[in-house]
Formats: sequence, C-alpha cells, structure tokens
Amino acid sequence: MEFFRTITVKTDEKTIQDKLTINSIDLITDDIFIIGAQNRLKAEIGGVWGEFTLTRSEIRGGVRFSLVECPNALTWTITTGFKPNPDVIVLHLTINRQTHGDDFITEINAFLDGQSILLQAFNA
Repeated sequence: MEFFRTITVKTDEKTIQDKLTINSIDLITDDIFIIGAQNRLKAEIGGVWGEFTLTRSEIRGGVRFSLVECPNALTWTITTGFKPNPDVIVLHLTINRQTHGDDFITEINAFLDGQSILLQAFNA
C-alpha cells in the first residue's frame, strides 16, 4: 500500500539531507523515539508499532527511513524537487501489503499527519 502527503514548504534536497537525520528524528515525528544504540545511519527506536532498527539513507531528492524488522516493511521518504510540483515536500510511505486492517491504516495516517504538521514548520 502507498500513502502520500504533500507539504507546501519550499526547500531543497541538500537541506532535507542535512537537517533530517537520525539525531534529529524529533523534527519530523513525535511517534518515534531513540531507545538504544545509534549512529549516523541507524538507531534502535521505539514507537507505536514496537521496537525496531530505524535506518536512514540519502536518496535523490531527500531521505528514506525504514523500519528494518517491521513485518510490513514500512518505509517512508521525504523528498522535493520532482514534477509535477518541484516546490513542495512529498512524504511517501509504503508497506508490503495490498490491504491491511483499519486500525493499522488509521495509525499510518496519524503518523503521516503528524509528520506533515512538523514538516510545515520545517525551516529551509
């Protein structure tokens, strides 16, 4: 399944990559918190769905975060600079299921809505 949010904040790829790091995860979500070992590329985190290894990768246009042990392969990207609207941030989340329970979908939407609110205040 795929989920999208568009955030009307003008920024660029480098700013997203420089500012949205494992150490600054609180800039984009209140739903994840560091609970153990961390470095520049990964951290042990806790959240609404349990405890996982969170990884961060720089990708074209921004960054990708993934929950490594997640049975749904939950991954999300925060990017900018692409058509049809290169002047916005696109928040894109995927899971490896074609359908899922209503409660989980509600949790995903709340997760993305929370990130959207925080990214609205993103200072480019």
